[in-house]
Amino acid sequence: MAVKNEKFLIQTQGFNDIIDITLKVDEAVKKSAAAANIKNAAVHIFSPGSTVSITTIEYEPGLIKDIPEILNKLIPMDNTYHHDETWHDGNGYAHIRAAIIGNGINVPFVNGELELGNWQQIVLMDFDNKPRTRSVIVQTIY
Repeated sequence: MAVKNEKFLIQTQGFNDIIDITLKVDEAVKKSAAAANIKNAAVHIFSPGSTVSITTIEYEPGLIKDIPEILNKLIPMDNTYHHDETWHDGNGYAHIRAAIIGNGINVPFVNGELELGNWQQIVLMDFDNKPRTRSVIVQTIY
């Protein structure tokens, strides 16, 4: 088994910023695959941090509005959280949202392509209460 790692940075606005990273992930995987002359692999996409998530959605305007609205009903930004009482940084909601959604996913790479559904894109969601530079690690395992 071999592992290839690629990394790229994404600038976010925070506050439920949802960014389609599918093309960047695809480029990273294909770069690793070409270097190793492989067509099939397991791909892990991960973003370090406790207020950021990586997942898949249909990246369309309705869901880009729906997801933050639902999250705000379930985990409101304006609640008081124990995290905020400890650190006084006002982003307890961001930690909870990221913990529920998760900050990494796996996608199969089959016959030289990521195996995503027709309407499925890989997205980074930044829940923090300020703009951030997020790193995304794409690990190709074959």
